[in-house]
Amino acid sequence: MTKVNIINKSNNSLPHYGTEAAAGMDIRANLDNPITLKPLQRTLVPTGLFIELPVGYEAQVRPRSGLAIKHGISVLNSPGTIDADYRGEVCIILVNLSEEPFVIEHGERIAQMVVAKHETVRWEEVEILNETERGEGGFGHTGKK
Repeated sequence: MTKVNIINKSNNSLPHYGTEAAAGMDIRANLDNPITLKPLQRTLVPTGLFIELPVGYEAQVRPRSGLAIKHGISVLNSPGTIDADYRGEVCIILVNLSEEPFVIEHGERIAQMVVAKHETVRWEEVEILNETERGEGGFGHTGKK
């Protein structure tokens, strides 16, 4: 288990896993007043959380499936990435992809966060790439079925 320092300036609980095998932790809105998100509107929702990730880790912000299927609410830059050197407040960019207004209340679970290791790469310029069976086959190259 990896330790991550966190400051919680909200009165919400810390992000936590809903079940033992869950990959993502629920993130809650930290609001003075509800936000009404109109159809196709986007907004930045504060959480009151400030995190200090270890170098070599990132936090990925992802939509909650229940909000997506039931209300058309998604994370606009999904997955959003929080880098290990960021020290500002974690805020979530939500978008309403439905035809109905959606009200975001204080304490509502608005997104999920996955903390993951990542690699740092060093580019090596070459003249030729190794060939593969796929080659340059792009989107849909394997067919529909």
